[in-house]
Amino acid sequence: MTSYLDFEKPIAALESRIIELRETADEGSLDIESEITKLQSKSSKMLRDTYTRLTPWQKTQVARHPERPHFKDFVRGLFDEFIPLGGDRNFGDDQAILGGFAKLGDRRLVVIGHEKGDDTESRLRHNFGMGKPEGYRKAIRLMDLADRFALPVVTLVDTSGAFPGVSAEERGQAEAIARSTEKCLSLGVPMIAVVVGEGGSGGAVALAAAERVLMLEHAVYSVISPEGCASILWRTGDKADVAADAMQITAQNLAKLGVIDRIIEEPIGGAHRDSNLAIATLGKAIAEELDELVQLERSALRSARRDKFLKIGSL
Repeated sequence: MTSYLDFEKPIAALESRIIELRETADEGSLDIESEITKLQSKSSKMLRDTYTRLTPWQKTQVARHPERPHFKDFVRGLFDEFIPLGGDRNFGDDQAILGGFAKLGDRRLVVIGHEKGDDTESRLRHNFGMGKPEGYRKAIRLMDLADRFALPVVTLVDTSGAFPGVSAEERGQAEAIARSTEKCLSLGVPMIAVVVGEGGSGGAVALAAAERVLMLEHAVYSVISPEGCASILWRTGDKADVAADAMQITAQNLAKLGVIDRIIEEPIGGAHRDSNLAIATLGKAIAEELDELVQLERSALRSARRDKFLKIGSL
């Protein structure tokens, strides 16, 4: 059963009515298909109209939807022969950041991403996608392997930010994030980063400093969460919607600013309504970008990456 967001309540009411009518039709001989068809048409139109005019705050809610596909879903739906690699060879294995070798079609690559989990147990195990220093050092190790074996790197970004706990700070959180960002920028192989849900702060940038940065249509990408911004500016998280408007965190805003390179269309109603279609669409986009990037020499890739980030903010 679909979990509805607050702004989807009218849609939820219509779809609930459709379910009730179908149950009524199944129980008796009443022919109410025409009424169901009308309601379905109305519901589809309402869903389409709602999702074509989402506010930045509503997009943030969609990006956080609990049924939205996560790293494991993309790996299962897109990549073959996924071989997970664990540990940073220093402290431990962070479950918030996962990665390993995989194949996309006939092309071998390294895939890395944040995993939030999809129920209480898995969310706790994956720390809600908030990476710790050992997670970013694991990402560095995987990128080193990709560089050594001339394999493209694909990262799937979905985090509210790096873990802010004392233990992470003690183990060098800032340094790990900085070195992961540095590693992205220095790679001599193609790198594609995709913001599939939330792209929050340095925890996202550490896996997203690529020459091609893609975003799903209803994903968000920002230096701080809207609630965090509101708590700093107005001393309350209640103005998160106002902060989201001002921060220009949507894919559409960021494409105009040159922060991202491509927006990947989602199914009507968001990726959570048709995960298979969303995953397939993303896979096609990644393949297209890789077809172009694999033609470039190592020096050209580094130059393209450097030029991309130096241009941001100069418009």
